[in-house]
Amino acid sequence: MANSSVISSLRLQPLSSFSSSSSPPPYSRPLYLKFHTSHRENLRYLSTLGVIPQNPRLAPPADNLPAILSAVNFLKSKGISDQDFPRLVFLCPQLFSPTFDISRIDPVFDFLTLELGASAAESRGLIVNCPNILLSDVEYCLRPTLVYLRELGLQNLNRASKTNAHVLNTRVEKLRAKMRFLKSIGFQNEEAARVCGRIPAIFGYSIEDNLRPKFEFLVYDMERELEELKKFPQYFGFSLGKRIKPRHWHLKKKNVRVSLSRMLMWGDLKFYSKWKP
Repeated sequence: MANSSVISSLRLQPLSSFSSSSSPPPYSRPLYLKFHTSHRENLRYLSTLGVIPQNPRLAPPADNLPAILSAVNFLKSKGISDQDFPRLVFLCPQLFSPTFDISRIDPVFDFLTLELGASAAESRGLIVNCPNILLSDVEYCLRPTLVYLRELGLQNLNRASKTNAHVLNTRVEKLRAKMRFLKSIGFQNEEAARVCGRIPAIFGYSIEDNLRPKFEFLVYDMERELEELKKFPQYFGFSLGKRIKPRHWHLKKKNVRVSLSRMLMWGDLKFYSKWKP
């Protein structure tokens, strides 16, 4: 009877405790799964999190569960919340592979906290925005990238935005390629650095599929000078096919020429009301 009561006390809460109406806040003390619970309970718990399929026929072998549970508990101890797991599983399934050593990602959390200066909430946000950052090498990717970005003057990289997450997870050579492009079209080094500081999303744009076509349209079709682009580098952030071209040709038909910011920043209602078709 004594053993029975001990085992009973170690069991998980009922599954109803994982419902959206009663789930704990992301940063409350996490509920850890006990490894000595029944195989069925473990499967129910992992399927509730979205880590494994709900269909029992697709469940992993029993021998794989300890590694999967270790990964779940490790990530929860770092602030990852229940609702984050489906995204992590979808984008980084290797984290939950029985052959993956989850302790390998511990240096990434140390980097985010100690070198980037991110809080637990900010670290979680960066990871959820770009789960692959967990698989990046700190020494060869994350640290050199952070140093380079700071040399360019980028600030607030610890903020949990999608742009920050993906830029931090980009190797330095790709970042330098964007700088070389800006300098090739006439920006001075300091000017190019300021552009990247103001619009870090530019590091995620393809040169040949995005930046170069927009620049060529600006110069050859719109017949505008580089100085206009220097004043309004946000131009690169707008869609060429959906925003830039339609508005340019619309204004040209009206024989109207306005600044790039006025042409692109206004919403459709304001823009087309001002210059009606």
